[in-house]
Amino acid sequence: MIANSNVKNLVKILIGAAWIDGKIQPEEREYLHRVAKEKGVADDPEIKPLLYEFRSVEPKECYRWVEEYLGDRPTSQQCQDLIEAISALIYSDGEVANEEAKLLTMLQQLDPGNESPQPIQSRVLGEIQKLYRRWVDRYN
Repeated sequence: MIANSNVKNLVKILIGAAWIDGKIQPEEREYLHRVAKEKGVADDPEIKPLLYEFRSVEPKECYRWVEEYLGDRPTSQQCQDLIEAISALIYSDGEVANEEAKLLTMLQQLDPGNESPQPIQSRVLGEIQKLYRRWVDRYN
């Protein structure tokens, strides 16, 4: 099965987001392997070395992948879908590192649906809290 480039790019972004705080947590690793398998890219030659941590991913590389994935004019839906995907990964280990929060904030700022810059951080925190509650409810 040949994965489309959007799926591969999404999985690369998730792997990059897992590395953004300098290390992949065991829960993040498990989540990444599950997603890669579900999306059919676990054995892809571009994904496999990243997924099996044969090399680390630098934050700037992750941010570049996000820019490539979203393009010049991302839609609000694209931004929200990416925020949700990354949030699910981030919450797989039950904690949010500063670097992870910065990535989510950056994505929120790229969302053309955001009118004013002021409530962005509070909206991001609100979304994170909702996702966290769903995660806690699901696994408890």
